[in-house]
Amino acid sequence: MKRVSNILRIALPIALGAAILWWMYRGFRWEDIRLALGTDMRWGWMLLSMPFGILAQVFRGLRWRQMLEPMGERPGRQSCVNAIFLSYASSLVVPRVGELLRCGYLNRYEGTRMSRALGTVVTERMVDVMLILLLTLVTVAWQVPVFVRFMSRTGMTVDSVLSGFSPTGYLVTALCGAVVMGAAWYVMKRFHIFNRGRETMHGLIDGLMSIRDVSDRGLFWFYSLGIWVSYYLHFYLTFYCFSFTEHLGPMAALVAFVVGTFAVIVPTPNGAGPWHFAVKTVLMLYGVDGNSGAMFVLIVHTLQTLLVALLGLVALVNRKVS
Repeated sequence: MKRVSNILRIALPIALGAAILWWMYRGFRWEDIRLALGTDMRWGWMLLSMPFGILAQVFRGLRWRQMLEPMGERPGRQSCVNAIFLSYASSLVVPRVGELLRCGYLNRYEGTRMSRALGTVVTERMVDVMLILLLTLVTVAWQVPVFVRFMSRTGMTVDSVLSGFSPTGYLVTALCGAVVMGAAWYVMKRFHIFNRGRETMHGLIDGLMSIRDVSDRGLFWFYSLGIWVSYYLHFYLTFYCFSFTEHLGPMAALVAFVVGTFAVIVPTPNGAGPWHFAVKTVLMLYGVDGNSGAMFVLIVHTLQTLLVALLGLVALVNRKVS
């Protein structure tokens, strides 16, 4: 039974992502991808965006180490960064497994107590949720006038925008929403696994309170903001790779970034499927045609996913060398 459960944990997210991608690209002109990669795409901008994807994970590793220090845990900087690299790479195969894996990595190679590491991971997620919700509120408030002007100048209404989506599109949106709620319910139901034993509970509490005792709170918030600024630049700079997105501007990229961030909550490998659907929808709202939008999200997501996998490989090599 346990083996079946483990197989389903891997197979179902992959199947969900594959189903959404199949629906999105079932009528796609694949020759456009070849042309884009060969002649139309500005590779310099793509290469420029990649260091920010690396920097986001480095900042996350350094912040994690800073949160562990008040509890007497002092893993090496390189180990913390390697653990982050491996956690993201492993989540490409089994969504959400990376959080446990990175704690296990430090436990094995640095002797960090598992319960304390898990507690700081919970704190990290709380900080990230707070920042992304704040960013979402600012983005929505800032872009409401833009949406109103866009619709008035083009003669569009909310009904006309919504009518551009097929019944299948509505079905995919509803399915993604249902999966998000189901995943949230599953996490809350299973959260008790972290509460087994007094030692584990104390470790979690220590981790949750670690932010209060960090040695340099300014540096902590610098890392926290740096993570999301780096992620944003990692995404935004790719707009300049294509002629149909280079004119959209930083706010359009911010809207797509925020929407895409919520889409990856759906447990598929690196958000494959839901992220494509969400970001393509935003690009269409800003006037990008469906085929171009589909090409953009496929190329960007694929290359950024390859970067995540490469960083995981680098972490494995670093571990063997050291």
